[in-house]
Amino acid sequence: MMRYGQFCPIAKAAEIVAERWTPLVVAEMLAGSTHFSDIRRGVPLMSQTLLSKRLKELERVGVVERRGANPRRPEWHLTQAGRALAPTIQQLGEWGLCHAQDPLQEGDLDVTILTWNIRRRVDPRVFGTQRVTVYFEFTDVPKAKRRWWIVNDRGTVDLCPTDPGFPVDIYIITDIRTMVHIWVGKSSLESAVRAERMEIIGPRQLCKQLRSWFLYSPINVNHLSNPLLKPPRKGSASEARM
Repeated sequence: MMRYGQFCPIAKAAEIVAERWTPLVVAEMLAGSTHFSDIRRGVPLMSQTLLSKRLKELERVGVVERRGANPRRPEWHLTQAGRALAPTIQQLGEWGLCHAQDPLQEGDLDVTILTWNIRRRVDPRVFGTQRVTVYFEFTDVPKAKRRWWIVNDRGTVDLCPTDPGFPVDIYIITDIRTMVHIWVGKSSLESAVRAERMEIIGPRQLCKQLRSWFLYSPINVNHLSNPLLKPPRKGSASEARM
């Protein structure tokens, strides 16, 4: 852990929170991940060794704690001190959305992270008790990562990088940049379809429910808590009204 050698509260907080990968690990846990494998799915470029080290460091300083009866598969939970970081992480994300995302570089567009975030930010109640399989095809990513399935089945949502074998109910075909812009609120499903950057195929009623199924990123242009941070609107008035 980096040491600044100062008593300044900002320096002491930065020693813990500003360590590489730590804000992303805390954000993943704030989103509900408790098992090591789930936390790592949210930060896939972080090695298992480094993630294990970070969790132990955060445990030592009282930000996370281990729970569970099985020592080989513990659950990691934020302590009160860890949960108190939520406003800081949220505001950091809002600042990044407004001031650090344009333009996104190709290396920033990770389809694994995007689909994992989509999987955990949908409303499983929207489709009722029926099983609904939503197929995503990202036309501009390597072939091995182009196709993804999200299965919504009676309150359970699973992400599948390979065909789960269920009939597909909704097809979504787009490029990853368009989906990222939709996910953070810089575009909408409707505007992407109108601009022919996205194709949605499926029964009319299910496609109508799709808009409510997506909960989108919790750090979203439409959800910014501070109006002074909102970026200026771009595009025509009709696009702004969606």
